[in-house]
Amino acid sequence: MSAVSPNPVRVEGRLDPQLSRWLWLVKWLLAIPHFVVLLFLFIAFLVLTIVAFFAIVFTGRYPRSIFDFNLGVLRWAWRVGFYTYDALGTDRYPPFTLGPEPDYPATLDVQYPEQLSRGLVLVKWWLLAIPHYLLLGVFLGGGWFAWDKGWDEDGRGSSPGLIVLLALFAGVALLFTTRYPRGIFDFVVGLNRWVFRVVAYAALMTDVYPPFRLDQGGPEPGPSAPDSGVAAGS
Repeated sequence: MSAVSPNPVRVEGRLDPQLSRWLWLVKWLLAIPHFVVLLFLFIAFLVLTIVAFFAIVFTGRYPRSIFDFNLGVLRWAWRVGFYTYDALGTDRYPPFTLGPEPDYPATLDVQYPEQLSRGLVLVKWWLLAIPHYLLLGVFLGGGWFAWDKGWDEDGRGSSPGLIVLLALFAGVALLFTTRYPRGIFDFVVGLNRWVFRVVAYAALMTDVYPPFRLDQGGPEPGPSAPDSGVAAGS
């Protein structure tokens, strides 16, 4: 069996050994400040990705300052998602920072690309990523849109995705047994890992096409990726 090649997008999570059996019921409330901040951060993320698009077209390089900011947004989003209903993997409140937090149980890094394809940037975010978008619809809930038109006749939104459903199932198990099923945790982290690989690819942060592979478990599979300046501000 061949070894798994390291992916430039590395998403990891460490399950807390002792989780509160009830805190997950109110994390949606506790995380509201983060949700508000992330709304504005992702607006900036989108605008800066457009700027990066033109920079790559003309220079073949992703501006480092923009890369570091966008990486910080993805880190922030993963920490909040890991705390809340993308994993429910920790009771430790996420820090308000764009920088790396290696001591936090959820970490995300993207290897900075020294050079990017000027031609590939024109098609990868909308055409090449379409198969992954369909899968992400199932993982995140938008897949229901394709099957049930996304909105009911009275205007209600679609059902939650697979990731949230599995995390909530784990929360119920935690409530009644005080234990988070390890198999669910490994599966949920694998799904989130898939999502962030696609997001980084669509955001032009890498030319490495996301694999159609569910790498389960908290740690990334295979050897560590080469260190080429993944930490923001390094």
